[in-house]
Amino acid sequence: MTEAAECLPEFNFDGLVGPTHNYAGLALGNTASLKHGGQVSSPKQAALQGLEKMWQLAQLGVPQAVLPPQPRPDVTTLRAFGFRGSDGEVVRRAAADAPTLLARCTSASSMWTANAATVAPSPDTEDERLHLVVANLASMFHRQLEAPTTLSVLRRIFGDERHFAVHAPLTCSTVYGDEGAANHTRFEARGQGLHLFAWGHDPDARGSAPKVHPARQSRQASHAVARLLQLKPDRAVFWQQNPDGIDAGSFHTDVLAVGSRDFLMLHELAFLETPTLLQTLKQRLGDGFRYELASSAELPVADAVSSYPFNSQVVALPGGGLCIVAPTEAEQNAAAHRFLQRVAAGDNPVTRVEYLDVRQSMSNGGGPACLRLRVAMTDEQRAALGARVVLDRPLYDELRTWIETHYRDELRPADLADPKLLIECHTALDELTTILDLGSVYAFQR
Repeated sequence: MTEAAECLPEFNFDGLVGPTHNYAGLALGNTASLKHGGQVSSPKQAALQGLEKMWQLAQLGVPQAVLPPQPRPDVTTLRAFGFRGSDGEVVRRAAADAPTLLARCTSASSMWTANAATVAPSPDTEDERLHLVVANLASMFHRQLEAPTTLSVLRRIFGDERHFAVHAPLTCSTVYGDEGAANHTRFEARGQGLHLFAWGHDPDARGSAPKVHPARQSRQASHAVARLLQLKPDRAVFWQQNPDGIDAGSFHTDVLAVGSRDFLMLHELAFLETPTLLQTLKQRLGDGFRYELASSAELPVADAVSSYPFNSQVVALPGGGLCIVAPTEAEQNAAAHRFLQRVAAGDNPVTRVEYLDVRQSMSNGGGPACLRLRVAMTDEQRAALGARVVLDRPLYDELRTWIETHYRDELRPADLADPKLLIECHTALDELTTILDLGSVYAFQR
């Protein structure tokens, strides 16, 4: 097995849940999002659950950092669709004339930072800098809106060009639809990184394709992102998602597969030609590569999609070994729980399983893995970060107080029409940029 000391420290950049966290049921193909559409949400509870997850991982010795929410409602976009007047009037008129557009412009989906970007650490790149490519999220309108602010925030945090390169997203098109790290896994063994890019459709070729839900990641986008990352030769593997898995609700690869270091945990419906993929990974990663494969008989795909055992985080523990950080739903689902217990007892680096409560996020279709962006960094790069985003006790305490001060306990679908919500969000984010030393990263601040 690869020893922890041989690998770069991997930070989890978690997205703080925004003040407009709500259940609008916007994500086609995301069964949890559609199921809970129209229900009452709790922005405060959601944000505190996300913050507690970060803190518990930090307590385990896992490097942890935060990314800020985005301003919502997105009044600039509403104005671009013809709504005029003050910000409050724009919101009121959109609520009356185009309520679905308002819901799309009020989504707090930037909390799922696995979709923010794709990352390649410096040992894997030609210029030996850490590269990030912002995702265009072309498949969903409400998520396309995130890219400009994501670019602004990441260029502030990773602004030192001696160490980092932050690339703008690919031109927004379904031909080049890019969903970020949710369809990307970086392995590391023997001091070498290997990047697995998963894609769901190839617009330029006929082949297997899902019949019920759209495939979000294109083969063309995956190859373009790999080029922008300046990956060294032989550092990338490209593989197709299983269309049946997508139709079952695996809208991103991380719904049915998760990997870290020289370990992969997957469902048999995650990829096409799974035996060949596993053989390829073993050839590239060496004899230390281990995997745990769940069959549909052991873990029905419906149970996997509803309880998200594969949307767990797999994190390296300071004393050695890997820990699976799973949602409580996976503990409560009998088949998922049995599978994870089998993995923890198997011939692999996993030594323990931790279950965390992120129910507010789960009800919108995002588990622990959705809430984080993995960024492996050297100590020198860590010191070069351009904001106060690495979580420690003082920052945790400040963020908890900030959430308690600014967030609503409940948010109903009708509340999206309340102009006060916009003011509350801007006030909260303006204060947050001071706490995180981000400067004026938001359009409303400039």
